Amino acid sequence: MDVLGRVRQLMKERNWSYYKLAKECGIPEATAYNMETRNTVPSMPTLEAICKGMGITMAQFFAEGDMVEMTPDLKELFDVWVNLTPKTKSAVLQMLKSMKEE
Repeated sequence: MDVLGRVRQLMKERNWSYYKLAKECGIPEATAYNMETRNTVPSMPTLEAICKGMGITMAQFFAEGDMVEMTPDLKELFDVWVNLTPKTKSAVLQMLKSMKEE
């Protein structure tokens, strides 16, 4: 995977400059600018900070296809969902589908 290309793609999606990347992710500005000017690949700790600042996981960063961002709301929903019985899951899913159609 082209790590720098992926960082640039995520920055473009967010309309972020390298300055904004540094500020939002808590990395030194020099580190961000070196990625741009020297094509320096970020270290793992820097990449973890970038992912955290962008609100994504490392798995989402390295995913080849589209992944859903795990927001706090989705995490709460998922945490409740995994503890439901199959019958309850079916009922909840049916209710959600009917709400979507309205």
